[in-house]
Amino acid sequence: MLDANLNRAREGLRVLEDISRFVLDDLPLTREFRQLRLELIVGTPEDVALLSGRDVGGDVGAGRPSGGRGGLPSVVLANAKRAEEALRVLEEGATVEGWDPSPFQKARLALYDLEKRLLGLVLRKEKRQRVSGLYLVLDRPFLKGRDEVEAARAAIKGGARVLQLRDRTGEKGEMLAVASKLRELCAREGVLFIVNDHLDLALATGADGLHLGQTDLPLKEARRLLPIDSLLGLSCHSAEEAKAAEEAGADYVALGSIFPTTSKEKARVIGLETLARASKSISLPIVAIGGINQENVAQVLQAGAGAVAVISAVLGSPDIEAAARGLAARMARKDG
Repeated sequence: MLDANLNRAREGLRVLEDISRFVLDDLPLTREFRQLRLELIVGTPEDVALLSGRDVGGDVGAGRPSGGRGGLPSVVLANAKRAEEALRVLEEGATVEGWDPSPFQKARLALYDLEKRLLGLVLRKEKRQRVSGLYLVLDRPFLKGRDEVEAARAAIKGGARVLQLRDRTGEKGEMLAVASKLRELCAREGVLFIVNDHLDLALATGADGLHLGQTDLPLKEARRLLPIDSLLGLSCHSAEEAKAAEEAGADYVALGSIFPTTSKEKARVIGLETLARASKSISLPIVAIGGINQENVAQVLQAGAGAVAVISAVLGSPDIEAAARGLAARMARKDG
């Protein structure tokens, strides 16, 4: 029993380690899984009886079908549970055999936290890849009385792939009603729905993510409060801030203002050079923002942006769908 569970725990940990290494390319997490696995090997009393008792052919549990897996998240969960259960058996068995059970207990408790972090990264990986193309910031004052849901529907029909609701002056109750409708629309259309600033609205509506500014709630606290599959975006104004955001756990950064803009007062223009430098220093998706339109969007993409956030370039048009379609088409060509 002890031999089987030692193998089971090590195998499960190795699968999780390799997912961290080869799928996520996450060096710190890979090191934590490796350390846990190696400590389990080193901390196990050497006992020939363990191997002597191995009987693969005669094991009544051998040869059972492993069952299907529903994608990478299911693989993570299955192997984490496999290792955790094995460690619990080892913990109890160690007591019977007179071993020190504390290494197994320590490993099991550490794995509970690692499982949560790894699964969150895996779930957000797919969402991160969808932060691309046309990213519409639905800034309610720019709608000038037009219905938010209809404006969003038109933009999505025109090619918007991500929708962010931004409203810094509205009543929270009214904003919740609007955000809930937008969330339903985005879910139906396969578009990411992001809430700007308001953690409570993101939680209440089940938004795909939350976007914060440099002086808003710290990323660490937001991550602690959000579901593990929620994206966290951060507004940055330099390559250094973008690098810091990546290290702090952001899933994407919004970098700007790339050009002069009328959508935000006192916006600091950072230019294409800063965008290019940031794109070489981080691996996160970069959403360029600020003064971007059909005439200059090709330059922005060539400088390294994976997505382009706009407000007035779409919402400032009397035909939102046509404006979104024109910009999305220009982005698809990337040649200006």
